[in-house]
Amino acid sequence: MGRIVRTALRRSLNQIRYVEPVRPGGATGLVAAVYADVEADFGMLAPPVALHSPAPVALAASWSLLRETLVASGHASRAVKEAVAAAVSRSNTCPYCVSVHTATLEGLTSTTFEDVETWAGRAGPRPFPAEQLPELLGVVVAFHYLNRVVNVFLGDSPLPPNAPAPARKFLGRFMGTTAREEHPPGRSLRLLAEAPRPDDLAWSSGHPVIGDALGRIAAAFDAGGARALSRPARELVLDRVAAWDGTPPGLSRAWVTEAVADLPADDRPGATLALLVAMASYQVDDGTVAAFGGDDRRLVELVSWAGFTAARRMAGLLHRATEV
Repeated sequence: MGRIVRTALRRSLNQIRYVEPVRPGGATGLVAAVYADVEADFGMLAPPVALHSPAPVALAASWSLLRETLVASGHASRAVKEAVAAAVSRSNTCPYCVSVHTATLEGLTSTTFEDVETWAGRAGPRPFPAEQLPELLGVVVAFHYLNRVVNVFLGDSPLPPNAPAPARKFLGRFMGTTAREEHPPGRSLRLLAEAPRPDDLAWSSGHPVIGDALGRIAAAFDAGGARALSRPARELVLDRVAAWDGTPPGLSRAWVTEAVADLPADDRPGATLALLVAMASYQVDDGTVAAFGGDDRRLVELVSWAGFTAARRMAGLLHRATEV
């Protein structure tokens, strides 16, 4: 069963848009190390992680974010974490992630977690012990990030259209089985350079490993953003996201056209793409990506930086709502 699902998901690397991922057989160095860890701890080479491979440090950061929040064992059960992942993914209209994490949750338990899902949607009080907050807010960050990246680079299904029926049937069972395994926190820290935790992620201080990981992850994505975008473009995106209340801006793109109007012409395509990734990832299309025109590494680094910037903001909004 596991081999069927793993094979189908490796084939689904062909569904990645806009960039060419490093194939498992050709992976070396940091990419090979991350791929090995993903298959060992997550049970398969997940395309939402593998798509980062043109930018090896962003790849390591994306895996560390997923591993240390969702996969690593801790105070919160894996089932509760999967419920949060699915709830955030529904709020971001990410059918790919909803499919994977709903299937995993169903493979783990028949219990429902409506109160936790309501909390994750900023519509209810914290229904779990305070000691679980860093882990579950960490999952919120991870999936606000991954949903945005997946909406840009992947389609609606985790399996290719021609996947055999057994692969679809066994996905939930396979994911549930692998999700029951114990994984000590901190294994991914070796993949990224140590860095201080930003103040806006201070809510993670109650969990030393997650706090440490988020510092490293933020530094990695920030460095990539600095390579992908000019300082004026980054400052514009940071200011817009900092003032955002998390509400989707709707289907019109007038807001983003207005936002970038005062930038130099060469900076507008990148800033447009970054703002769309952060605030309306469902609006990113072929034309937006083509207008940016960066190579694979630069595109991954831009999308990663913008996605993580938005994810930090969304977690901060939820944390403040939780503390009220």
